[in-house]
Formats: sequence, C-alpha cells, structure tokens
Amino acid sequence: MVASLDDTKRNAIAVKLASIKALQELVIENEQALLREGLDSEIADRIRNFIKDDEKNLGVLETVITQYGIQAEPKKNVTQFIEKARELFKGSELSLYEKVSQHELLKHQLVMSGLIVHKAAQKVGADVMVAIAPLNTINFENRAHQEQLKGILEILGVRELTGQDADQGIWARVQDALAAVTGVVGSAVTQTSDKKDLNIQDALRLDHNKVNTLFTELLQSNNPQKIQEYFGQIYKDLTAHAEAEEEVVYPRVRPFYGQDNTQELYDEQAHAKQALEEIKALSPSSPQFKDKVKQLMDAIGDHIRQEESTMFAAIRNNLSTEQSEQLASEFKAAKVRVQQRLGVVTESKI
Repeated sequence: MVASLDDTKRNAIAVKLASIKALQELVIENEQALLREGLDSEIADRIRNFIKDDEKNLGVLETVITQYGIQAEPKKNVTQFIEKARELFKGSELSLYEKVSQHELLKHQLVMSGLIVHKAAQKVGADVMVAIAPLNTINFENRAHQEQLKGILEILGVRELTGQDADQGIWARVQDALAAVTGVVGSAVTQTSDKKDLNIQDALRLDHNKVNTLFTELLQSNNPQKIQEYFGQIYKDLTAHAEAEEEVVYPRVRPFYGQDNTQELYDEQAHAKQALEEIKALSPSSPQFKDKVKQLMDAIGDHIRQEESTMFAAIRNNLSTEQSEQLASEFKAAKVRVQQRLGVVTESKI
C-alpha cells in the first residue's frame, strides 16, 4: 500500500470542495424556483443567464474534484443547512425580496468558500494549486452574479415597500460594478462562459499538468517521507487517469485516430503501470528510486506530448464541441470509479 498525500489538510480541502459542490447545486435549484415566481422579463432573463453559468460551473466543479483526486462528502452542517434552506425557499414564509436576499448571501458564501480553498491550496502544495485552478473562474462569476443580485434586490425591495418600480438607473450602477470586477480578473470571468463543461482536451490537460507538478515536487525533495507521499499521489493519479482513458477515451478516438496510434498509447500506459509497480516496491531512500521516477517522468512526458499534439488535433477535427464535452463527462465519471476503488475517499467527521 503506497503512502499518499491524503493528509489532514488535503482531506479538509476535499471536504470543502464537496461542500461547495452541494451549495452550487442548491444555487441552481433556487434559481429555477425563482423563475416560477412571476418575475418581470428583464430580471427573469438575468436569472436564466445565472442558471446557464451555474450549470456550467457545476460541471467545472466536478472536474476540479475529480482532478483533485480525493472524493469526499460535504460537512454535515452544510448538508443540514441545505435541507433547511431548501424547505424555506419552497415555502411561503419568505417574500420574493427575502428569497433573493437569501440567494445573494448564498452566492457570497460560495465566493468566500472558493477563495478560502484557493488560499489554502497555496499553503498545501503546487499540485493542489494546479488541480483547483479552474475554481478561480467560478469564484469570479459568482462575484459578478452577486453584483447583479444587489441590483435585483433594490428593485424588488422598492417594489415591495411602495408598490412602485425603482429607478431603472440602478442597472447602470450594477454595470459599473461588473466592469470593476471584470477589470480585476481580466478575461478569466468569461473564459469558459460559452461552455457547459470542459471538453476532453481540457480535462486531460489538467491531469497532465498536475502529474508534471507532482514529479517536479518529488524530484526536488530530499525528505524520504515526502518523496514516498508524492509518489503515492502520482501512483493514484496516473492509475485513475490511465484506466479512465483506456475505458472511455481510447475506444472513442480509435476510429479516427487510427489503430496503430491508439495501440501505441495503450502500450505506453502498460509500460507506465509496470514502472509504477516497480517503483512502489522500492524504498524512497534507495538510490534507484529517483532514477526510476525520472525515467517514468520522461516516458510520461513523451506520452503526454503525443496526446496533446496528434490525438488532441484528431479530436478537434472529428468530434463536435458537444461530443467532446460529453466525452469529458464520461472520462470524469470513470476516474471517480477508479478513485473509489483505490480508496481515494474521505468522509467529513464534522
């Protein structure tokens, strides 16, 4: 049994990510419920745009969690909060203004949770930063949603108190706020806004970046315990990645990528799996350990270069955007199954 980086800090981040996903699902439920409240057309259109963004971001979150490599359950108090919030939102106790107000607070909670994960990742490891990088886009979009929700709240609040419509000039202030947010974060706010989910090239590239970071961290370390832990994470990540590719990706690309090219990828991964088992049997203090890791890193590098050049080009030329995104979803689901079999699962104790 290899050691791994599934330590307390990493497990805590995994639980936080699971909690964020559960809250993101609640956000979508709330927005769908708001559309049934008889909103005027402009507000309803903005809510529909929120739903489009939030459904896309839910897919991005699933990618982040799978990429992170530790499957977890949300904290129990988050689950309890969601159940109470769901019942309250469905009932008649809250006015429309109060429901939107609660929704804005929920968006704020998501923004803060995402920022905390980002800051925590900076303390835990470079591979964690790589894994959670797509979370930044979700943070920025939720922040932009908050600004729009503030405008909606002013309109609904004035309408509730006076029975009259607020000065529509409020939208100009909202647009100014959105411009400020966009100015801070640049193109990151909209870089995936037209995609419901990452495509298969994005999903594979994220895995490639993470394992390259882990290799670098291992080879730079002189601590046998940390070396063993880094290798443990490499072992789990490469195993999940390879098995998911072999189950989902390679059979799909074989018809247009070619039998010989696809078989070469299978063979390279078979050799990598054998190398992983050989390294697993060595002591991290052994002079051979880092030498064999370096050989594996070089072999994986060649494999990655082939995938990201010729295979990715074949995918772009032969699969539609929707087909590529669907393949990414199937790849992530296959990875989760392997991670669960490997025991890469943690439960919240709180």
